[in-house]
Amino acid sequence: MEKKTKVKREPRKDVPEKKIKGVKEIVRLINGNNSIIISSIKSLPSRQFQLATKNFRGKAEIKVLKKSTITRALDACKEAGVHKLKEYVKEDVAFIFSNLEVFELSAMLSEKKSPVKAKTGQVAEEDIEIEPGPTELVPGPVISELGTLGLKIQIEDGKINIREKKVVVKKGEKVTEAAASILSKLDVKPFYVGLEPLIGYDKKEDKIYENIKVDKAKTLEELGMLAGKAIAFAVSISYACKDTIKYLLGKGLSHEKALEKFIKTEQPAPAAVEQQANTQLNVQGGQ
Repeated sequence: MEKKTKVKREPRKDVPEKKIKGVKEIVRLINGNNSIIISSIKSLPSRQFQLATKNFRGKAEIKVLKKSTITRALDACKEAGVHKLKEYVKEDVAFIFSNLEVFELSAMLSEKKSPVKAKTGQVAEEDIEIEPGPTELVPGPVISELGTLGLKIQIEDGKINIREKKVVVKKGEKVTEAAASILSKLDVKPFYVGLEPLIGYDKKEDKIYENIKVDKAKTLEELGMLAGKAIAFAVSISYACKDTIKYLLGKGLSHEKALEKFIKTEQPAPAAVEQQANTQLNVQGGQ
């Protein structure tokens, strides 16, 4: 008679109620919003994170979630589209839920960044300049530090004055220890920190957008430049609309003035006209 082997079963592990509530809350946010942005919070100080949360109050909800929590929440959603977000779930990210359009929300994230001081080794995204003007620095060892960076100075009323604007770190270069020290002493904050958008999901369109970082100021500058080129082209082909009519009228006036230089209208002087009229009357009277 064969002896039956007893299989030892692992004791059942009940999911804590707290985790269940957490998943349900995320499911509610996913279902109740049209846009989801996954944002990097790597190296983001807690103070700046709290500030971002405050700035978006009433417009979006920001959640830092464990990978297991967001994965369960995505699996629990009925919309198949949101399941695609699982491949983007990584460490050091925050989830932003909102009914704002994805790119509008991304632009707001760019606007709400906080300026911070430079650290040694950071790579400059743009030229870092020191503007001319008075400072609170007093003469001393700092003069040699300023000289190392090529800054021209003068002493006025016992304080150091920067005479000329100077680029101390060029775009793409790393911040040196000397540059970081002087920028800190001058309270120059050339870097900005905040929530960095990685991808955005539009539930209505069921689309995932990558590279959604929007620099609103730069975008508006580029749009202004393109609009100027478009108007110039429209004027060149004499296309009339409310944006070009004033330029076309000005163009017509300048052409009129140019034509006046080439058209010479000979008109007799008033005295000659009167003499000619009298002569004709005399002739007629004699007849």
